Order: sequence, then C-alpha cells, then structure tokens
Amino acid sequence: MSIRASAPARCGLVGNPTDGYGGTVISSSVSERATVEITPASGFELSICGQQETLAGVDDLRLTGGFTDVAKAVLLKYPEALQTGGFLLHGDTTVPIQAGLAGSTVMLIAILGGVLRLLGRELSKYEIAETARDIEFNIMNVVCGFQDHYMVVFGGVNCLDFRGKDPHAAGDLPFAMVENLEPYLPEFPYLLANTGVQRDSGSVHRPLRQRWIEGDPEVVQGYERAAGLARTAKKAMLSGDWRTVGGLMNENHVIQRDLGGSGEANELLIAAALRAGAFGAKLAGAGKGGTIIALHEDLDYLSGALLEAGAARILRVIPSSGLTVHGTW
Repeated sequence: MSIRASAPARCGLVGNPTDGYGGTVISSSVSERATVEITPASGFELSICGQQETLAGVDDLRLTGGFTDVAKAVLLKYPEALQTGGFLLHGDTTVPIQAGLAGSTVMLIAILGGVLRLLGRELSKYEIAETARDIEFNIMNVVCGFQDHYMVVFGGVNCLDFRGKDPHAAGDLPFAMVENLEPYLPEFPYLLANTGVQRDSGSVHRPLRQRWIEGDPEVVQGYERAAGLARTAKKAMLSGDWRTVGGLMNENHVIQRDLGGSGEANELLIAAALRAGAFGAKLAGAGKGGTIIALHEDLDYLSGALLEAGAARILRVIPSSGLTVHGTW
C-alpha cells in the first residue's frame, strides 16, 4: 500500500512571462523531476527535501516558509487527507532550487497527484493544473501565472494559449489551450545554463504584475508583443527554422529585460551564448538570477562556452512526460 508520483521541471522557450497576462507561451518540460512517495505510518509525517515535520492535525498546517509548505498547502486544500490514517509523505527533487525552472510548483504538483490518488479523486489534467495554480496563488500567496502548472502536469513541448485567463478576473475562467508540438519537431537544439543565483520568482513578478494592473502601457504593450512572438515562433519551430526562432527569443528577452525583469547574472550568460554563436538566448523563467535558455546548432560547444563564462550548471533540454502517479492506498 503506497503511492509514488513524479513531475518534471519546465523552461519557457518563447512568450514568457505572458502566461500571467492572458498571453501565449511555448514551453518545454525537462528531464529533471520531483518524486513523492506516500507510505503508511503511525502518524502524519512530512519529509520534503530533507526538512522533517510531524502533523498532529489540521491546526499544524500553518505555512512557515520552509520546504514542507508545499505539502501543507496541498493538505489545506484537501484536509480530509488527514482522516485517511497515518502516512509518511516523502518528497525529493533533482530540480535546482529557486532556479527559474518551476521547482516549487513541480514539488507541489507531485504532492497533489499523490494526495488525489490517496483520496481516490480522479481529475483531468486541466483540473489538476488549475487546482495546483489555485493552491499556489490563493493558499501560498505566490504571484504566478499559469504556464508552470500546465507544463508540469502535461509535460512535453507545448504551445499554451492563455487568452481569456486574466488571473485577477472573478468567476470561472476557461481552461488554457494546450497544443503538443513535440511529435512535429524535427530536432530540439536547446540548452539551459544556471547562473547559480537563487531567487524567489514571486519577487520578480510582483512589481511587473502591479504595473500591468495599473495599465502601464510599456508593460501592457510589451507583453502583447511577447505573446505574439510565441504564436509566430510556433510556425518557425515546426519547420525547423531555428534562426527565426532564435531572433524571436532575442526579441522576447529584450522586452523582459527593458521592463526590469532580467539581472546581471542572466545578462552575462546570455551575452556569452550569443558570442558563441547561439541563434537566441533568453530567460528560461522569471529572471534576477535563475536560468537562461539558449538555442545553438552545436550544444557541446555552447556548453563549454557557458561554463567558461561562469555558468554554475548546464542542463540539456530533454522533454519528458508530465505528472505520473502509480500505486494505490
């Protein structure tokens, strides 16, 4: 009697961060994953990335800023899980922490998948993505869009259309449009370079979100343009026109950089990638550190150039399956 769930990290190729503004994003999952196991125990125990916590009941689900918060947030959404008998919920990850690859969301969704199986709840992929986003946005108070949750659940390489999904609108929002591009891609020459600078993505998104809410034309028009770049890039990617895709990536980055969403460490690696002949290089996530993504016809050469420029870690972009859950309770 045990449950095992696993979910992948993601990287934004073109269009991010317009997923938080009703835009369009092309995104890929990667091979780095979070894995969660739920096994019987005498009480309720959490072990997330080495942090341990014992729960006596619902009153112990207060969020405290530690690694176990993602598990407690899921249990706040589904407190009935604490009426199923004791369990140990153990989570670990190969996703770099606070690296712009949706690491917290990856762990949250792996936990959510396991808890839903524990409760015998069957939700569609769309419903799981929306539930995870609701937990992160409304329970954990993280400023976030919708890309992370959909990508982590669906996996693969997707064109995600979020038009009609204003994150501050009241009422029942439509599901995102998810189009799997992976079967049609002739190749996938992308590389990730981590800056080694950790940061909270919400701290990057929050000031830009406020400017957008206030109708700042620079932000509104910039993100409208960035969303259009993703829709243009889709055709170029499917035809293998990587030079055009790279140019669109570069334009996407200029928009986010000029809005203040990049950072010194990001710019250093992006410049190094372009000097090494990359067709395009940009933020893979929120910026102010974290990870960049670059497009190059010789990934081994690019990897060496980025390590020489000071990259803390290089990751190949290998698309992988989305949320998987196995076992029964």
